[in-house]
Amino acid sequence: MRHGIRGKNPLLRLAAVAALAAPLITLAASGEAAQMLPPLGPCSGPDCPSQWDPPHTGPFNGADASLNVYVGGDYLVRQNAAEAEGEIAVLGSLDIDKAMGGAFNMGVVGVGSMVTPPNGSDHVTVGGSVTMDASQANPSRLFIGGTDFFVQPPKALWGNLVYGTTLTGAYDITPDGQAVQDPAAIDKFKPLRPVIENHSACMARQTATGTVVDDGTTVTFTGDGTSARQVFDYGQNIGTDGGRRAIVFAGIPAGATVIVNMTGSDVTVNTSSGTGAVDDPLTILRPNLMWNFPTATNVVVEGDAQWQGSIMTGNPASNTTLSNPGTNGRVYLAGSLLQQGSAGTEIHNYPFNGDLPECGDSPSPSPSPSPSPSGSTSPSPSPSPSPSGSTSAPSPSRSTPPPTGSTSTPAGPPLPDTGGGDLVAPAAGAAAVLLGLGGGVIALARRARGRHS
Repeated sequence: MRHGIRGKNPLLRLAAVAALAAPLITLAASGEAAQMLPPLGPCSGPDCPSQWDPPHTGPFNGADASLNVYVGGDYLVRQNAAEAEGEIAVLGSLDIDKAMGGAFNMGVVGVGSMVTPPNGSDHVTVGGSVTMDASQANPSRLFIGGTDFFVQPPKALWGNLVYGTTLTGAYDITPDGQAVQDPAAIDKFKPLRPVIENHSACMARQTATGTVVDDGTTVTFTGDGTSARQVFDYGQNIGTDGGRRAIVFAGIPAGATVIVNMTGSDVTVNTSSGTGAVDDPLTILRPNLMWNFPTATNVVVEGDAQWQGSIMTGNPASNTTLSNPGTNGRVYLAGSLLQQGSAGTEIHNYPFNGDLPECGDSPSPSPSPSPSPSGSTSPSPSPSPSPSGSTSAPSPSRSTPPPTGSTSTPAGPPLPDTGGGDLVAPAAGAAAVLLGLGGGVIALARRARGRHS
């Protein structure tokens, strides 16, 4: 698994790909290619895991300083959506209004890769307001952080919720994390939206190397068997004519980057494929698989599967809806996100390690994140540790709302039921992959939190 950022010498990149795939592999005709730069793309920081396990309940498995979810517009949480793992940046506002109320976990979650944002960093940064609906008897509540009880002594993972304007409703944050008002905190993430727009447009301009066939039950993407970057263009929906479709890839060399350009203005993918199991062909492709929606105004990903691969939308006026049980990969949206599902919907933290084409007009992230003394390339300014190991209070430019209610002890309450307990993946082996989505979630990481409302 690749975790570093490659240089741009095409001969070195070709040699690395050839070692992973076959001697006949050649770079696609578009020329240059490279991994995305932090805080996008591969895992960054000194604590990236050597392997990424299927979605599970613990223990924690390293830290990832790169963004797993980037939303250029607003982020809405509805129905029984359960959680979103990894570091998250939202340029607009975050609004959590679950159908039956209850918890929504962000950053650290109950089921996922269990690769968390770095301890003590800003786990969630929102440019506008953060609102949790309080109109029901069981109000919607945001949870940040958690405690790993699979290790002894138990290990608390905590981080900050940073917002730009207002914070309304109930939330719980594991100590020493805080809710911090800092309107300028989102500024470092704003230049990433044009980067995403340009990456998406550049991928859409590539010449297809493979074909796509829908036989009524399965959509098969067949590559050319040799190119280091496999590109597919598909201008139709998947599974919207009365039945879900299975998704199969063939003719893909080992280690190749796979780009699926889903063209059109309203695009839906309704699939039954994806379990997350280590031997699932889609799981094997996942680190290098990018689903690109370059021009869509509405994108819907649904079905009953654990979606494999990263998602990118290039239209800042777009709305993307995720209502499938699990999304395993980066979610990079120039527009807005609606996360919803009747039985729970989760976003799991898995990196995108593929090489994207370079069209010469894609700006680099700016300002670039500065490595910390430990080598982390997290874009989020982490509070400076005190000699005791705890973090210092926010700087005077940030304001922290006074806490109300009680503060829990490190033993903490059980992990809240986020509504993901009924999720299933239909393919063989899914039961083992999603072990713990029900009662096991409760056992994962009983949270130690400061309680606020």
